[in-house]
Amino acid sequence: MSILIKNVLFNDKTIDIYIEGKEIKQIGAGLSFPADKILDGSRKAVIPGFVNAHTHAAMTLFRGFGDDMPLMPWLEQKIWPNEAKMTREDVYWGAKLACLEMIKSGTTTFFDMYQRPRVTADVTEEMGLRGIIAGVCFDGFDKEEAEKCKRHNERLIQDVDNYSKRVRFSIGPHAIYTVSGELLKWAHQFAMEHQIPIHLHLAETEGEVKDSLDRFGLTPVRYLYELGVLSPRLIIAHGIYIDDDELRMLADHEVKVVHNPASNMKLASGMHFKFKEMRQLGITVGLGTDGCSSSNNLDMIEAMKLASLLGKAWRKDPEALTANEMLQAATAEGAVMFGLKAGQIKEGYLADLCLIDLNTPAFTPNFNFVSNLVYAANGSCVDTVICDGKILMENKKVPGEDEIMEKAAEIAYNLMKR
Repeated sequence: MSILIKNVLFNDKTIDIYIEGKEIKQIGAGLSFPADKILDGSRKAVIPGFVNAHTHAAMTLFRGFGDDMPLMPWLEQKIWPNEAKMTREDVYWGAKLACLEMIKSGTTTFFDMYQRPRVTADVTEEMGLRGIIAGVCFDGFDKEEAEKCKRHNERLIQDVDNYSKRVRFSIGPHAIYTVSGELLKWAHQFAMEHQIPIHLHLAETEGEVKDSLDRFGLTPVRYLYELGVLSPRLIIAHGIYIDDDELRMLADHEVKVVHNPASNMKLASGMHFKFKEMRQLGITVGLGTDGCSSSNNLDMIEAMKLASLLGKAWRKDPEALTANEMLQAATAEGAVMFGLKAGQIKEGYLADLCLIDLNTPAFTPNFNFVSNLVYAANGSCVDTVICDGKILMENKKVPGEDEIMEKAAEIAYNLMKR
């Protein structure tokens, strides 16, 4: 399929973009190609599709359930007991609702960690998004459970050939307080062998750090260092409680980090995320929303704003975490994190992009488009979404969206009854 976008705003200039197959083939003014689809970019701007680098997609079913609680009581009393009741159908419709929400707000790639990863992979394929789906590991420091996790991920990695190149698998040990050191070391070797990412929650709360010191005699990052599992394959979510020496450990081993400002603030996990220091050391930092049970939405535009304002506030520095830095973190840095030739509007890059509706109050006046996008707008400004060269949303409508919302609500209510 070929697509020609005419007269769209990009870097303060009006341009045309020609897409052929999965790639951006040509960018310029006055382009004329016999495209299968011509999109009018007037009163619109183009941006790369967002990369949501930390999600639990099917947790859309828990939106608004168990709010205003600390992390561990929230997990132990509200989330884990109900997740244990989830069926394949629950995960399917929860993930489908998540994909719909991500498309509606401009995300084209997401990194997911949740149960029944094949189901999420199926939904990702159906909805046309790009997904890196982690096989979750929980062994609770039990050797028998660890072996089950290993076998599960060994089978999962073989299934990747059943999907298009938009879907990839990874491995997702949940956290150092739910996964044994032995299994973490196995996951590290497994990721190296198969050249896949490892996704891990780390240094999210003060309680986690205290427990790590009590159990292992080391802070979380130092514990991973002693295990020998820091590597360029490792992508940690949260990373709030990390000191300067630990930052250098992460940088030396090319570990990536995902900032999740909404859930960190809502769960009161902490606010001193060292974005600036990480970037100065060359650490790749992406942005994520976390799951809808802890952040309540999957809106990456909102995540950019929260990350910027939070970083400014605790530093008492209005020049910290600029709008341009946030857009880079939400697009290009996320793409780098997953080895994708995406996240930028350039010839030869994957055609993962969004058209933003400028005919709204948030972009009036439009002195600075990126500033308006990050500080004034939200996901509702996204008009059109293209992923892998295919149109997933046009004129703010996704095919079948009403059915998805209706069915997902029904599934969520039935889950809570059980």
